[in-house]
Amino acid sequence: MNTLNTAYDPKEALAQAMTQLPLIAILRGLTPAEASATGQALVDSGFALIEVPLNSPQPLQSIATLTQLFPQTLIGAGTVLNMQQVKDVHAAGGRLVVSPNFNPAVVTQALALGMVVLPGVATPTEAFAALDAGAHGLKLFPAEMISPATVKALRAVLPKDAALMPVGGITPDNMAAYRAAGATGFGLGSALYAPGCNAQEVQNKAQLFVRAFGRLR
Repeated sequence: MNTLNTAYDPKEALAQAMTQLPLIAILRGLTPAEASATGQALVDSGFALIEVPLNSPQPLQSIATLTQLFPQTLIGAGTVLNMQQVKDVHAAGGRLVVSPNFNPAVVTQALALGMVVLPGVATPTEAFAALDAGAHGLKLFPAEMISPATVKALRAVLPKDAALMPVGGITPDNMAAYRAAGATGFGLGSALYAPGCNAQEVQNKAQLFVRAFGRLR
C-alpha cells in the first residue's frame, strides 16, 4: 500500500536524491528473493535512487519490499510503458517512474499520482515535449547513440535546471566525458547489476561507481 500523503513533493524528493547521489541503480532481472539484500547493498553504498524494470520477475513484489525496507530511498519502476503500469507501481509503493520512451499519458498519470517521472528521450523535440508535459528530468536513452557531444548540444538549449541522465552502456570509466558535457547524473544498468549477481558483487560495483562519480564532483 502506498503511504504517500499530500505533503509529498516529487520535485523536492528528486532534488534531495540527486543531491545525495545522482545515480539510478537499474535492477533489471532482480527477483523478490534478492530485493532485500541487493537494496541494502546499494543503500549502504550511498544510492538514493533505485528502479526495478517491469520486465523483471515479479517486479511489483520487489518494489513493495524495497519501499518498505528503505522508505527514505526514491524507489520505483523502469520500462513503464502505459498508464495502468504507473498505477500498479504506485499501488506497490513506488514513487519513481522511468520509461525508455516519452509517452505523454505516462507522464500525466505519474504526475496525477504525485510520482517522480523520468521519460526516455533521444532528440531535442522529444526532450522539450517531455519537459513541457511536466517531466521532472530526462533519461537520455540509449546513451550508446547519444555521445557526450550530443549531450553538450542538448544542454546548450534545454533549461539549465533540466536533469539529464544518460542511460545505456554507462561505466565508471566513461562517466567523465558525459559529466563534462553537462550530464546531471546517470542510470546504471548491467555494469552495476545483472541477473545472478549477489549482494556483495553489487556492493563492490556500486562502490566503484560512487568513487568514480565522487571524483567528478
